[in-house]
Amino acid sequence: MRYRLGISTCPNDTFMFHALLTGRVHCEGFDLDIELLDVQQLNEGLARGDYAFSKASCFGAMLLRERYELCGAGAALGYGVGPLVLARKGAPPLSAEAKVLAPGSMTTACMLFRNFFPQAAAISHVVFSEIMPALERGEVDYGIVIHEGRFTYQESGLSLVADLGALWEEKYNVPLPLGCIVADRTLPVEHRKAVTSAIRRSIEYAHAHREETLPTMRRYAQELGDEVIWKHVELYVNEWSLDLGSKGREAFAIFERVALSSL
Repeated sequence: MRYRLGISTCPNDTFMFHALLTGRVHCEGFDLDIELLDVQQLNEGLARGDYAFSKASCFGAMLLRERYELCGAGAALGYGVGPLVLARKGAPPLSAEAKVLAPGSMTTACMLFRNFFPQAAAISHVVFSEIMPALERGEVDYGIVIHEGRFTYQESGLSLVADLGALWEEKYNVPLPLGCIVADRTLPVEHRKAVTSAIRRSIEYAHAHREETLPTMRRYAQELGDEVIWKHVELYVNEWSLDLGSKGREAFAIFERVALSSL
């Protein structure tokens, strides 16, 4: 038996799933066909029912919560991990007329932005990697930046308007859930447990063999230097990636309540 598993191309995912991608760790009882895509593409694939298991934006997972359940391993949440709102040089005030780029309507980043900046109305969506270049070219006024953009935006001459994660932490006093692994609720319980166990073992392997994971991460993050790749891993892979625990589940419960109120 084989199941499709979707993950993102970002270093935190390729670090955590390196052992599963390379056969160092196997899922007991069945095989996984792993596909790597942008997180918004994964959200859309889940909405179509393409995957048995997949990485998802936490907001996307919440929207699909009747079909998919949260897995206890593989999540990205924490303190100081939030998306950034950046501005181009000479940007007008962040009003209803300002042009904003977001990484997808089902992303956590977009939900947070709408929650904290409800006055912004002119939001368009592109793949996350296109946002900073569009800001640099002056094609839009503001961009909601995720992943490695938080480490490199100053080099591009862009200005920080807000750290959405900091706003979240100040208001709710829990770590910010960004992404998670979800499983199709119709699958056998033992299969869902087996995948969660395999993900946890893959993360443990990655921590024990850090340098071995680097070629895998480089393969999917070709434009990033090693220093930025490791910063990415250190920021987004933490204790809650291995096991959500009570604090992680509390954060997800608060996130769901806030997300539902924003619809």
